[in-house]
Amino acid sequence: MSGLTTQTVPRVKSQGQKRSIVGRALEALLTQRVVLLAVLIVLVVAVMTVLDAAGALSGSYNSDYLAAALINAVPLAMLGLAQLGVILSGRGGIDLSVGSMVSVTGIAFGMSYGLWGWSLPVAMIFAVVLGGVLGGINGGLVAFVGFPPLIATLATFYAYRSIALVWSGQKPVNSTEIQSFYSAAKAIELPVIGSYLPLVPLGIFTFLIPVVIVVWVLLNKTTFGRRIYALGTNDTAASWAGINVRPNRFAVYVLSGVISGLVGVVTVAQFASARPDAGTSGNGMALPAITIAVLGGVAITGGIGRVSGVVLATILIVWLNAGILLAFPGNDGVQVQLLALGLVLVFASLLNGLTKRKYGGI
Repeated sequence: MSGLTTQTVPRVKSQGQKRSIVGRALEALLTQRVVLLAVLIVLVVAVMTVLDAAGALSGSYNSDYLAAALINAVPLAMLGLAQLGVILSGRGGIDLSVGSMVSVTGIAFGMSYGLWGWSLPVAMIFAVVLGGVLGGINGGLVAFVGFPPLIATLATFYAYRSIALVWSGQKPVNSTEIQSFYSAAKAIELPVIGSYLPLVPLGIFTFLIPVVIVVWVLLNKTTFGRRIYALGTNDTAASWAGINVRPNRFAVYVLSGVISGLVGVVTVAQFASARPDAGTSGNGMALPAITIAVLGGVAITGGIGRVSGVVLATILIVWLNAGILLAFPGNDGVQVQLLALGLVLVFASLLNGLTKRKYGGI
Protein backbone atom coordinates (compact mmCIF):
# COMPACT_ATOMS: atom_id res chain seq x y z
CA MET A 1 0.00 0.00 0.00
CA SER A 2 2.76 2.41 0.88
CA GLY A 3 4.46 1.68 -2.44
CA LEU A 4 1.27 2.49 -4.36
CA THR A 5 0.87 5.70 -2.40
CA THR A 6 4.37 6.93 -3.09
CA GLN A 7 3.97 6.19 -6.81
CA THR A 8 0.64 7.96 -7.25
CA VAL A 9 1.49 11.18 -5.37
CA PRO A 10 3.91 12.53 -8.02
CA ARG A 11 1.34 11.77 -10.75
CA VAL A 12 -1.35 13.71 -8.91
CA LYS A 13 1.02 16.61 -8.43
CA SER A 14 1.97 16.53 -12.10
CA GLN A 15 -1.67 16.59 -13.20
CA GLY A 16 -2.36 19.42 -10.77
CA GLN A 17 0.59 21.36 -12.13
CA LYS A 18 -0.64 20.88 -15.70
CA ARG A 19 -4.09 22.06 -14.78
CA SER A 20 -2.70 25.07 -12.97
CA ILE A 21 -0.52 26.00 -15.97
CA VAL A 22 -3.48 25.73 -18.34
CA GLY A 23 -5.64 27.66 -15.89
CA ARG A 24 -3.08 30.43 -15.56
CA ALA A 25 -2.69 30.64 -19.33
CA LEU A 26 -6.45 30.85 -19.80
CA GLU A 27 -6.75 33.48 -17.08
CA ALA A 28 -3.97 35.52 -18.69
CA LEU A 29 -5.75 35.41 -22.05
CA LEU A 30 -9.05 36.50 -20.51
CA THR A 31 -7.82 39.10 -18.05
CA GLN A 32 -4.86 40.53 -20.00
CA ARG A 33 -6.46 41.85 -23.19
CA VAL A 34 -3.06 42.86 -24.54
CA VAL A 35 -1.94 39.21 -24.38
CA LEU A 36 -5.08 37.98 -26.14
CA LEU A 37 -4.79 40.59 -28.89
CA ALA A 38 -1.13 39.76 -29.47
CA VAL A 39 -2.05 36.08 -29.84
CA LEU A 40 -4.89 36.92 -32.24
CA ILE A 41 -2.63 39.12 -34.37
CA VAL A 42 -0.08 36.32 -34.67
CA LEU A 43 -2.89 33.88 -35.50
CA VAL A 44 -4.36 36.12 -38.23
CA VAL A 45 -0.95 36.71 -39.82
CA ALA A 46 -0.12 32.99 -39.65
CA VAL A 47 -3.42 31.90 -41.22
CA MET A 48 -3.21 34.47 -44.01
CA THR A 49 0.42 33.56 -44.69
CA VAL A 50 -0.53 29.90 -45.05
CA LEU A 51 -3.38 30.83 -47.41
CA ASP A 52 -0.95 32.98 -49.38
CA ALA A 53 1.52 30.10 -49.67
CA ALA A 54 -1.32 27.82 -50.82
CA GLY A 55 -2.25 30.28 -53.59
CA ALA A 56 -5.67 31.02 -52.08
CA LEU A 57 -5.19 34.81 -52.04
CA SER A 58 -5.34 37.23 -54.97
CA GLY A 59 -2.12 38.94 -53.87
CA SER A 60 0.87 38.58 -51.58
CA TYR A 61 0.18 38.85 -47.87
CA ASN A 62 3.73 39.86 -46.98
CA SER A 63 5.50 42.44 -44.83
CA ASP A 64 5.27 45.14 -47.50
CA TYR A 65 1.51 44.64 -47.79
CA LEU A 66 1.04 44.68 -44.01
CA ALA A 67 3.12 47.86 -43.65
CA ALA A 68 1.13 49.59 -46.40
CA ALA A 69 -2.14 48.55 -44.71
CA LEU A 70 -1.10 50.47 -41.59
CA ILE A 71 -2.11 53.70 -43.32
CA ASN A 72 -5.69 52.72 -42.41
CA ALA A 73 -4.64 52.23 -38.78
CA VAL A 74 -3.77 55.91 -38.28
CA PRO A 75 -7.30 57.40 -38.29
CA LEU A 76 -8.94 54.30 -36.78
CA ALA A 77 -6.55 54.08 -33.83
CA MET A 78 -6.83 57.82 -33.17
CA LEU A 79 -10.64 57.67 -33.13
CA GLY A 80 -10.46 54.51 -31.01
CA LEU A 81 -8.49 56.55 -28.46
CA ALA A 82 -11.14 59.29 -28.67
CA GLN A 83 -13.79 56.68 -27.83
CA LEU A 84 -11.58 55.31 -25.04
CA GLY A 85 -11.79 58.53 -23.02
CA VAL A 86 -15.51 58.98 -23.61
CA ILE A 87 -16.45 55.39 -22.73
CA LEU A 88 -14.16 55.39 -19.69
CA SER A 89 -16.17 58.26 -18.22
CA GLY A 90 -19.16 55.95 -17.71
CA ARG A 91 -22.91 56.60 -17.70
CA GLY A 92 -23.22 55.09 -21.19
CA GLY A 93 -20.54 57.36 -22.59
CA ILE A 94 -20.20 57.06 -26.36
CA ASP A 95 -19.52 59.45 -29.25
CA LEU A 96 -21.35 58.62 -32.47
CA SER A 97 -20.45 61.99 -33.98
CA VAL A 98 -16.70 61.47 -34.43
CA GLY A 99 -17.08 60.68 -38.14
CA SER A 100 -19.10 63.84 -38.76
CA MET A 101 -16.56 65.89 -36.78
CA VAL A 102 -13.83 64.44 -39.00
CA SER A 103 -15.77 65.62 -42.06
CA VAL A 104 -16.37 69.14 -40.71
CA THR A 105 -12.82 69.67 -39.50
CA GLY A 106 -11.43 68.25 -42.74
CA ILE A 107 -13.44 70.80 -44.70
CA ALA A 108 -12.29 73.53 -42.31
CA PHE A 109 -8.66 72.55 -42.83
CA GLY A 110 -9.10 72.28 -46.61
CA MET A 111 -10.78 75.67 -46.84
CA SER A 112 -8.29 77.49 -44.64
CA TYR A 113 -5.13 75.90 -46.04
CA GLY A 114 -6.13 75.29 -49.64
CA LEU A 115 -8.41 78.25 -50.45
CA TRP A 116 -7.93 81.00 -47.86
CA GLY A 117 -4.14 80.94 -47.98
CA TRP A 118 -3.53 80.24 -44.29
CA SER A 119 -0.25 78.66 -43.30
CA LEU A 120 -0.18 74.93 -42.59
CA PRO A 121 0.31 75.22 -38.78
CA VAL A 122 -2.47 77.81 -38.42
CA ALA A 123 -4.86 75.75 -40.56
CA MET A 124 -4.14 72.65 -38.47
CA ILE A 125 -4.73 74.57 -35.25
CA PHE A 126 -8.00 75.89 -36.69
CA ALA A 127 -9.18 72.33 -37.44
CA VAL A 128 -8.19 71.07 -33.99
CA VAL A 129 -9.82 74.00 -32.16
CA LEU A 130 -13.00 73.59 -34.22
CA GLY A 131 -13.00 69.90 -33.31
CA GLY A 132 -12.70 70.85 -29.65
CA VAL A 133 -15.66 73.22 -29.98
CA LEU A 134 -17.80 70.55 -31.65
CA GLY A 135 -16.79 68.06 -28.97
CA GLY A 136 -17.60 70.68 -26.35
CA ILE A 137 -21.14 70.92 -27.70
CA ASN A 138 -21.47 67.16 -27.20
CA GLY A 139 -19.99 67.44 -23.73
CA GLY A 140 -22.31 70.30 -22.79
CA LEU A 141 -25.38 68.34 -23.87
CA VAL A 142 -24.27 65.24 -21.94
CA ALA A 143 -22.61 66.69 -18.84
CA PHE A 144 -24.61 69.85 -18.17
CA VAL A 145 -27.97 69.45 -19.94
CA GLY A 146 -28.25 65.78 -19.03
CA PHE A 147 -28.87 64.26 -22.47
CA PRO A 148 -28.08 60.54 -22.80
CA PRO A 149 -24.77 60.30 -24.74
CA LEU A 150 -26.31 58.06 -27.39
CA ILE A 151 -29.06 60.59 -28.20
CA ALA A 152 -26.85 63.67 -27.91
CA THR A 153 -24.08 62.40 -30.20
CA LEU A 154 -26.54 60.85 -32.66
CA ALA A 155 -28.21 64.26 -33.00
CA THR A 156 -24.89 66.02 -33.52
CA PHE A 157 -23.81 63.29 -35.95
CA TYR A 158 -26.60 64.41 -38.28
CA ALA A 159 -26.07 68.11 -37.57
CA TYR A 160 -22.30 68.08 -38.13
CA ARG A 161 -22.62 65.95 -41.27
CA SER A 162 -25.08 68.50 -42.71
CA ILE A 163 -22.70 71.35 -41.87
CA ALA A 164 -19.87 69.62 -43.75
CA LEU A 165 -22.05 69.08 -46.83
CA VAL A 166 -23.48 72.62 -46.90
CA TRP A 167 -20.13 74.31 -46.16
CA SER A 168 -18.39 72.44 -49.00
CA GLY A 169 -21.25 72.75 -51.47
CA GLN A 170 -21.50 68.93 -51.41
CA LYS A 171 -18.23 68.53 -53.31
CA PRO A 172 -14.58 67.97 -52.33
CA VAL A 173 -12.39 70.98 -51.64
CA ASN A 174 -9.23 70.85 -53.71
CA SER A 175 -6.24 73.00 -54.60
CA THR A 176 -2.56 72.71 -55.39
CA GLU A 177 -1.67 73.15 -51.72
CA ILE A 178 -3.99 70.34 -50.66
CA GLN A 179 -2.67 68.01 -53.35
CA SER A 180 0.90 68.67 -52.23
CA PHE A 181 -0.16 67.89 -48.64
CA TYR A 182 -0.60 64.28 -49.81
CA SER A 183 3.10 63.88 -48.98
CA ALA A 184 2.10 63.81 -45.28
CA ALA A 185 0.56 60.38 -45.92
CA LYS A 186 3.41 58.91 -47.94
CA ALA A 187 5.38 55.83 -46.94
CA ILE A 188 8.90 56.43 -45.67
CA GLU A 189 11.99 54.40 -44.90
CA LEU A 190 12.99 54.26 -41.25
CA PRO A 191 16.44 55.68 -40.49
CA VAL A 192 19.38 53.31 -39.93
CA ILE A 193 17.34 50.08 -40.11
CA GLY A 194 15.02 51.17 -42.90
CA SER A 195 16.85 49.25 -45.62
CA TYR A 196 15.97 45.99 -43.85
CA LEU A 197 12.28 46.84 -43.28
CA PRO A 198 9.32 47.75 -45.49
CA LEU A 199 8.25 51.35 -45.97
CA VAL A 200 6.00 52.67 -43.18
CA PRO A 201 3.29 55.37 -43.51
CA LEU A 202 4.56 58.74 -42.30
CA GLY A 203 1.29 59.44 -40.47
CA ILE A 204 2.18 56.83 -37.85
CA PHE A 205 5.03 59.05 -36.64
CA THR A 206 3.55 62.50 -37.25
CA PHE A 207 0.01 61.87 -35.98
CA LEU A 208 -0.64 58.47 -34.38
CA ILE A 209 2.34 58.04 -32.05
CA PRO A 210 2.10 61.61 -30.62
CA VAL A 211 -1.63 61.12 -29.93
CA VAL A 212 -0.96 57.72 -28.33
CA ILE A 213 1.68 59.25 -26.05
CA VAL A 214 -0.48 62.23 -25.07
CA VAL A 215 -3.57 60.11 -24.31
CA TRP A 216 -1.48 57.57 -22.37
CA VAL A 217 0.10 60.32 -20.26
CA LEU A 218 -3.27 61.98 -19.63
CA LEU A 219 -4.94 58.75 -18.51
CA ASN A 220 -2.07 57.17 -16.60
CA LYS A 221 0.12 59.96 -15.26
CA THR A 222 -2.23 62.81 -14.40
CA THR A 223 -4.95 63.45 -11.86
CA PHE A 224 -7.32 64.05 -14.78
CA GLY A 225 -6.91 60.44 -15.85
CA ARG A 226 -7.52 59.14 -12.34
CA ARG A 227 -10.66 61.23 -12.14
CA ILE A 228 -11.97 59.81 -15.43
CA TYR A 229 -11.40 56.22 -14.26
CA ALA A 230 -13.13 57.09 -10.99
CA LEU A 231 -16.12 58.57 -12.84
CA GLY A 232 -16.52 55.47 -14.95
CA THR A 233 -16.29 53.17 -11.96
CA ASN A 234 -18.84 55.03 -9.83
CA ASP A 235 -19.54 58.69 -10.41
CA THR A 236 -21.60 58.99 -7.24
CA ALA A 237 -18.67 57.78 -5.15
CA ALA A 238 -16.38 60.05 -7.19
CA SER A 239 -18.62 63.01 -6.37
CA TRP A 240 -18.51 62.18 -2.66
CA ALA A 241 -14.72 61.95 -2.96
CA GLY A 242 -14.62 65.57 -4.10
CA ILE A 243 -14.38 65.05 -7.87
CA ASN A 244 -16.34 67.58 -9.90
CA VAL A 245 -18.21 65.20 -12.18
CA ARG A 246 -19.66 67.47 -14.85
CA PRO A 247 -16.52 69.39 -15.93
CA ASN A 248 -14.50 66.18 -16.12
CA ARG A 249 -17.14 64.39 -18.19
CA PHE A 250 -17.36 67.48 -20.39
CA ALA A 251 -13.57 67.40 -20.89
CA VAL A 252 -13.48 63.89 -22.40
CA TYR A 253 -15.90 64.95 -25.13
CA VAL A 254 -13.72 67.98 -25.85
CA LEU A 255 -10.73 65.62 -26.10
CA SER A 256 -12.71 63.42 -28.49
CA GLY A 257 -13.40 66.46 -30.66
CA VAL A 258 -9.76 67.55 -30.63
CA ILE A 259 -8.60 64.10 -31.77
CA SER A 260 -11.32 64.06 -34.43
CA GLY A 261 -9.97 67.41 -35.67
CA LEU A 262 -6.54 65.87 -36.10
CA VAL A 263 -8.08 62.92 -37.94
CA GLY A 264 -9.79 65.45 -40.23
CA VAL A 265 -6.32 66.72 -41.19
CA VAL A 266 -5.12 63.12 -41.69
CA THR A 267 -7.97 62.35 -44.09
CA VAL A 268 -7.17 65.41 -46.20
CA ALA A 269 -3.62 64.10 -46.57
CA GLN A 270 -4.78 60.56 -47.39
CA PHE A 271 -7.41 61.60 -49.97
CA ALA A 272 -5.43 64.59 -51.35
CA SER A 273 -8.68 66.55 -50.99
CA ALA A 274 -11.06 67.68 -48.27
CA ARG A 275 -14.14 65.49 -48.66
CA PRO A 276 -17.41 66.37 -46.92
CA ASP A 277 -18.12 62.65 -46.41
CA ALA A 278 -14.61 61.68 -45.31
CA GLY A 279 -15.78 60.42 -41.92
CA THR A 280 -19.32 59.35 -42.80
CA SER A 281 -19.19 57.60 -46.18
CA GLY A 282 -20.14 53.96 -46.20
CA ASN A 283 -20.46 52.83 -42.61
CA GLY A 284 -18.57 55.84 -41.32
CA MET A 285 -15.69 55.96 -38.85
CA ALA A 286 -17.64 55.96 -35.59
CA LEU A 287 -18.75 52.33 -35.52
CA PRO A 288 -15.30 50.87 -36.39
CA ALA A 289 -13.78 53.13 -33.71
CA ILE A 290 -16.27 51.88 -31.10
CA THR A 291 -15.60 48.29 -32.17
CA ILE A 292 -11.86 48.81 -31.78
CA ALA A 293 -12.33 50.31 -28.32
CA VAL A 294 -14.52 47.42 -27.12
CA LEU A 295 -12.22 44.81 -28.69
CA GLY A 296 -9.30 46.55 -27.00
CA GLY A 297 -10.82 45.79 -23.60
CA VAL A 298 -12.67 49.03 -22.87
CA ALA A 299 -15.68 48.17 -20.69
CA ILE A 300 -18.80 49.74 -22.18
CA THR A 301 -19.98 50.48 -18.63
CA GLY A 302 -16.89 52.65 -18.07
CA GLY A 303 -13.92 52.68 -15.72
CA ILE A 304 -11.87 49.98 -17.48
CA GLY A 305 -9.65 50.35 -20.55
CA ARG A 306 -6.07 50.78 -21.72
CA VAL A 307 -4.36 52.65 -24.55
CA SER A 308 -2.27 49.61 -25.51
CA GLY A 309 -5.41 47.52 -25.97
CA VAL A 310 -6.88 50.05 -28.42
CA VAL A 311 -3.65 50.18 -30.46
CA LEU A 312 -3.35 46.39 -30.71
CA ALA A 313 -7.04 46.02 -31.54
CA THR A 314 -6.55 48.47 -34.41
CA ILE A 315 -3.65 46.48 -35.82
CA LEU A 316 -5.71 43.28 -35.56
CA ILE A 317 -8.70 44.80 -37.40
CA VAL A 318 -6.56 46.44 -40.09
CA TRP A 319 -4.53 43.32 -40.86
CA LEU A 320 -7.62 41.11 -40.76
CA ASN A 321 -9.39 43.42 -43.22
CA ALA A 322 -6.31 43.49 -45.44
CA GLY A 323 -6.33 39.70 -45.58
CA ILE A 324 -10.06 39.57 -46.29
CA LEU A 325 -9.64 41.85 -49.32
CA LEU A 326 -7.13 39.40 -50.76
CA ALA A 327 -9.28 36.36 -49.97
CA PHE A 328 -12.49 37.94 -51.34
CA PRO A 329 -11.63 40.37 -54.17
CA GLY A 330 -14.01 43.14 -55.21
CA ASN A 331 -17.21 44.15 -53.46
CA ASP A 332 -17.47 40.72 -51.79
CA GLY A 333 -14.41 41.58 -49.72
CA VAL A 334 -16.03 44.79 -48.44
CA GLN A 335 -19.15 42.90 -47.39
CA VAL A 336 -17.11 40.18 -45.66
CA GLN A 337 -15.20 42.91 -43.83
CA LEU A 338 -18.50 44.22 -42.45
CA LEU A 339 -19.49 40.70 -41.40
CA ALA A 340 -16.11 40.24 -39.69
CA LEU A 341 -16.47 43.60 -37.94
CA GLY A 342 -19.88 42.62 -36.58
CA LEU A 343 -18.63 39.24 -35.41
CA VAL A 344 -15.62 40.85 -33.75
CA LEU A 345 -17.89 43.29 -31.90
CA VAL A 346 -20.10 40.45 -30.65
CA PHE A 347 -17.04 38.42 -29.64
CA ALA A 348 -15.49 41.38 -27.80
CA SER A 349 -18.72 42.18 -25.96
CA LEU A 350 -19.23 38.56 -24.87
CA LEU A 351 -15.59 38.30 -23.83
CA ASN A 352 -15.79 41.51 -21.79
CA GLY A 353 -18.91 40.23 -20.02
CA LEU A 354 -17.38 36.81 -19.34
CA THR A 355 -14.19 38.34 -17.99
CA LYS A 356 -16.04 40.71 -15.69
CA ARG A 357 -18.24 37.92 -14.29
CA LYS A 358 -15.44 35.42 -13.81
CA TYR A 359 -12.52 37.59 -12.78
CA GLY A 360 -14.07 40.94 -11.92
CA GLY A 361 -12.18 42.93 -14.54
CA ILE A 362 -10.63 43.10 -17.98
